[in-house]
Amino acid sequence: MRKSGTRARRQPESSATGRASTADAAPPAAQTRVRTARSSRAVPPEVLRQVKLLEIRTRGLVNSLFTCEYHSVFKGQGMEFAEVREYQPGDEVRTIDWNVTARMGHPYVKRYIEERELTVMLAIDLSGSERFGTQSRFKSELASELSAVLAMSAIRNNDRVGALLFTDRPEHVIPPGKGRRHALRVVRDVLAFEPVGRKTDIAEAADYLAKMLSHHAIIFLISDFIAPDIERPLKLLAQRHDVVAVTMEDPREISLPNIGLARFVDPESGATVTVDTSDDGVRKAFEDMAGAERAERRHLFRRLAIDEIVVRTDTSYIEPLLKFFRARETRGGRRR
Repeated sequence: MRKSGTRARRQPESSATGRASTADAAPPAAQTRVRTARSSRAVPPEVLRQVKLLEIRTRGLVNSLFTCEYHSVFKGQGMEFAEVREYQPGDEVRTIDWNVTARMGHPYVKRYIEERELTVMLAIDLSGSERFGTQSRFKSELASELSAVLAMSAIRNNDRVGALLFTDRPEHVIPPGKGRRHALRVVRDVLAFEPVGRKTDIAEAADYLAKMLSHHAIIFLISDFIAPDIERPLKLLAQRHDVVAVTMEDPREISLPNIGLARFVDPESGATVTVDTSDDGVRKAFEDMAGAERAERRHLFRRLAIDEIVVRTDTSYIEPLLKFFRARETRGGRRR
């Protein structure tokens, strides 16, 4: 995937109007200074209002749809012994504890419970291209709402959730934690953080995550994936972790409207190009290029055994998420 100066983008004002409280901290292995969230400073009230609205908007979805789907797909790391109880009709014969059965004179079975304690990391692209949208919202707004849904689903299943916000460098990290307050903190920082960088370096973010996460984690990588040289770092990351690519798209990144002469600005590099969109050949060439990039991306993810969820700024993300959960459940859950 490559950056293209002819991809139609506009650069609106960011919806995040405040700056999250941060302090310098990073894993010793990391070479980049990354700000780690703290809660000591006051958060602008407009950001708190956005967080509350997002919680209200996503609460019903999490409770009614995604919590059960999430639980059935992302299993714990194993089973933990809970107790021995008397055999009841319908119990699995293989769970009979023969030692206890022999002592008591009638069947007893072992009962196990699933060990959860999963770690979910949201790696969120905040580069300039995410501040783009021609329909109902910008890609950055879509990323915020998706982050809220995924964070709340993880917390409802007693998992730990954290976040890495990145551009052409890792910029802000929220260490994994539990509880509703922590999940809301993740959402708050996604909304409020103002990145320094404007370009995209997914390879750098993947390398940072690989050094940061010492144990197996589920990583939702939320980006438009318009970035070069991502195969090797994603391959290395997916060898140790369950990586899910969440690709954000806008219709105008796929096809150009016929609006005559138009000047497009790349929000990451600042490069401008004037395009005659009334030219059928220009629009066809743009669509072909965009289609080739999408096909290349899909092929790469399949080759790396990374699942992809494609969400768009002009449609609901509910159906793509449900489709992903159900497909994973049909295949037998998590890729290993």
